[in-house]
Amino acid sequence: MKNKNIVWHKHHLTKEQRASIKFQRPCILWFSGLSGSGKSTIANRVEELLYQKKKHTYLLDGDNIRSGLNSDLGFNKDDRVENIRRIGEVAKLFIDAGIIVITAFISPYQKERDTIRNSVEDGEFIEIFVDTPLEICESRDPKGLYKKVRRGEINNFTGIDSEYEPPINPEIVLKTEKMTIDESALKIIEYLKDKGYINE
Repeated sequence: MKNKNIVWHKHHLTKEQRASIKFQRPCILWFSGLSGSGKSTIANRVEELLYQKKKHTYLLDGDNIRSGLNSDLGFNKDDRVENIRRIGEVAKLFIDAGIIVITAFISPYQKERDTIRNSVEDGEFIEIFVDTPLEICESRDPKGLYKKVRRGEINNFTGIDSEYEPPINPEIVLKTEKMTIDESALKIIEYLKDKGYINE
């Protein structure tokens, strides 16, 4: 329940004004996919490419957020939902600042992703499904997490003993078993150009 004594403070500057001096349309590039699918790697490459175009961005990554803002949360379903809710609120602040915010999170539940989409304006939420089969993700295992899961050292791991709900209608699908990192990143850049988020 919200505190009745909290009143939203209206800024003198608008989101549109903040974005106009950056020569871009703010949006959330929301990467979703299994652990090891390539979310963070591609997200980093996208940010590099946007930096080269002098665009204003910020990358929110799962482990980084859980090291600070969400360090009090675990990995049961309720905590996963709260994790994504908080990230969505942070992403909305970046949108208001006129920034292209890039998020790389498993974000396993469609309902939570839809909640964030519905909390911003049309076109501000771009869902990117990093569609990599579980067996490919497990063979990569960049953090050694799948090995720990198989040894019984980790529970509630998405794709193994915790459900992952693939995006129903994402704006962009990346099949990373067939696409390179650069091919995946460039597909996103082309989307941003075609839809008018960036002008070059």
